[in-house]
Amino acid sequence: MQMNLQFPYKLLQAYTAYCRPLCQEIKLPQTAFDILMFLANNPALNTARDIVEIRGIKANLVSINVDKLVTEGYIQRTAIPGDRRKTCLTCTEKAAPLIEQGHKIQAVFFQELFQTIDPGELNTFHHVFQAIDKNLDKMMKPESAKTIKK
Repeated sequence: MQMNLQFPYKLLQAYTAYCRPLCQEIKLPQTAFDILMFLANNPALNTARDIVEIRGIKANLVSINVDKLVTEGYIQRTAIPGDRRKTCLTCTEKAAPLIEQGHKIQAVFFQELFQTIDPGELNTFHHVFQAIDKNLDKMMKPESAKTIKK
């Protein structure tokens, strides 16, 4: 099965283009906006390590952009009791209007992304996507690592 390797790149570039006007208006880099939206959309994943691991953003970029978001008042740091090395990152009230705009951008982006796909095909896509996600979870477990014979 041949996959289009440009697909993830094009998806990211299109999403970035949709976000660009807002990022320019609020003078935030795309990475900072992505971190803010990640925290807003995933409140249980609230550490810099979560952002690095799940979003795949390099640690130094996470650090720089978290500092910017804290300075701008969009997120706050809170110590995690029992582990002084970890810090919980949470969105502030100041971020609420920005997050709302971000959610609108995301909604329009996905609406336009799937605009020519009929509801039945979209349902099938979601089902297949969930199945692939489960398969990936299984594949990532150490006991399921396969050795490929020559």
